[in-house]
Amino acid sequence: MYRGSYTALITPFNADESIDEGALRDLVEFQISEGVSGIVPVGTTGESPTVTHKENIEVVRIVVEQAAGRVPVIAGTGSNSTMEAVEMTRQAKEIGASASLQVAPYYNKPSQEGFYRHFSTIADAVDIPHIVYNIPGRTGKNIENDTMLRLAPHPNIPAVKEASGSMPQVMDLIARKPKEFDVLSGDDNLTLPILALGGVGVISVAGNLIPGRMQKLVERFLAGDIEAARAEHYALLPFFKGLFLDTNPIPIKYAVSRTGRVKEVYRLPLCPMSEADKASFEQILKDCKLL
Repeated sequence: MYRGSYTALITPFNADESIDEGALRDLVEFQISEGVSGIVPVGTTGESPTVTHKENIEVVRIVVEQAAGRVPVIAGTGSNSTMEAVEMTRQAKEIGASASLQVAPYYNKPSQEGFYRHFSTIADAVDIPHIVYNIPGRTGKNIENDTMLRLAPHPNIPAVKEASGSMPQVMDLIARKPKEFDVLSGDDNLTLPILALGGVGVISVAGNLIPGRMQKLVERFLAGDIEAARAEHYALLPFFKGLFLDTNPIPIKYAVSRTGRVKEVYRLPLCPMSEADKASFEQILKDCKLL
């Protein structure tokens, strides 16, 4: 169901830190013109922690309106409050979002039973597909495979964005999951290995700058052209690593700002990279011929 590359879209801001609607619409057009499988607004890469709930829904509305049904829009409407996640997801569905991305509740660190009840409650309450997002490095706790496999039979939970960074965990999940449950990479640099293990795509940060190349990397692998996919992976690997020079989305937003599509504006506590890191990242972008 969710094959290909889905871009975890950055949220462009004006100099006064308001939402830059024009730039956001232009980003959506760029993504669609490059052939992405879908767009994921207001995830971590979209600076969801510092946009208000009203702004979150407004960004989803703009993206849905601009996409106009040409690609799926997977709305980031997760929360560490189950009821907040339900309400935001209901609003996203009313706007026309195709699906939602539901991050593991952060900070309050629920038990595995708490995880199960959280995601099941959202999936029961809002009748659209929900992609579970496992990223323990940010949330403080891992969704264990046994819990994910309890969730997988739910008709509204068709996929997981796997960003645990644990390949043994990914292997175990893919080996035991139902056939119709999709595993998507949550790390650009692990996309090829996860595809090789049986994953079917990626929710990509790198796709903000190179959406077409990320889409083709996945398409080539799934079509059986493994050598071409591998060559692209290694060509882009320094860039993938460079995206971790600072906290996401700082490096990718800087890279996109260099194209003139957005301003390099963040909301605190995020701030620009150090000049030393910028210089290092600039060299990576040049070496990879991305500038």
